[in-house]
Amino acid sequence: MTGNESFIAAVKPLVDAMGGTIIPPDEASADDVVLAWEGADVVAVRLPQLADSLDHILAAMERKQGKPLSELDRKSKQEVVRILEARGAFSVRHGVETVASALGVSRFTVYNYLNREKNV
Repeated sequence: MTGNESFIAAVKPLVDAMGGTIIPPDEASADDVVLAWEGADVVAVRLPQLADSLDHILAAMERKQGKPLSELDRKSKQEVVRILEARGAFSVRHGVETVASALGVSRFTVYNYLNREKNV
């Protein structure tokens, strides 16, 4: 494996975790992040749109739980909301609605979980 391939292999899990896409550096636009290694541009990362990021985060959480988020018990759903709040999920437009839908609860319930966390 060359140095560039090693570098790409090293950053790929991070790019995947945040829902980004690896592209050749010469295809990068102004909004992409070009990563250099040892003085040369090696790869560019196309970051996801915020709304797509929330969907990606929810899908990752579902994979980690091993079942749909809507099938979690109340305590687990509250923990999901706490994690999502820490990651800024509710600053995204329609974030509460998106999370409520994924959890199979109402927006009111998500707000209750958020308020409960602040009162603990």
